[in-house]
Amino acid sequence: MAVMEARVRTLFQYRAAALAALGTRMFWGLIRTMVFAGFFAASTARQPISPEQMTSYVWLGQAMLGMTLTWVDGDIRTMIRTGSVAYELARPVDLYWFWFARSFAARLAPTLIQGTPILLVAGLFLGLRPPPTLEAGLGWCLGTFLALLLSSAIGTIATISLLWTVSGEGVSRLLPSLSYVLSGMVVPLPFWPSWVQGAMAALPFVGLIDSPFRIYLGQFSGAALAGVLLHQVIWTVLLIAAGRCLLARGTRRLVVQGG
Repeated sequence: MAVMEARVRTLFQYRAAALAALGTRMFWGLIRTMVFAGFFAASTARQPISPEQMTSYVWLGQAMLGMTLTWVDGDIRTMIRTGSVAYELARPVDLYWFWFARSFAARLAPTLIQGTPILLVAGLFLGLRPPPTLEAGLGWCLGTFLALLLSSAIGTIATISLLWTVSGEGVSRLLPSLSYVLSGMVVPLPFWPSWVQGAMAALPFVGLIDSPFRIYLGQFSGAALAGVLLHQVIWTVLLIAAGRCLLARGTRRLVVQGG
């Protein structure tokens, strides 16, 4: 907890940069809402998500983008490349949870700085509607927290994978794009072909964006809502266990170069 709090305080020092990115988020939110508005206007078929719900979905995505996209920790990446990761191994702490706390804070801080103003402005002026029921609102809060944990677990595994690579460029570039598509950020899961939806729903990425946002829209309730939340919990536990195993194996075989 102390590591996470210290990291959040550090990231809060970059408020100017975070607020500068706020304008970019708002701009792309407007672009995406116009694109989907054109899609709904041109389509005569019944769609699984209404135009009003799609607008809310888009603005939720812009607000939570920094929390749900997956990437490697840049500082740890530099440590591994230079050899100073040896100092990390000497810390009297559980290294996995130390890196996990950094990953958690790196997603929480930008969301608090950027996501809150976006939700406020979009709710007042740009068509973001509140959850239709109390169950949907509470479920979204819990689903969002679980998405934060899930994203942190994926990001920590990505960081650990750098122990086996030379530069880390591959995972650094591939993973964000992969999660951006498979999480439902580009196109919500119900709009995908039916033969793809089953495979995507089984992957962990859907728990980052699509699941919590559709909870917000009121598309899950009762047993279905519990199943969606359980899916997030299971994948988070599995990825944490896998990350710990990978880190244990990696540190046993680690050869430090540079420094």
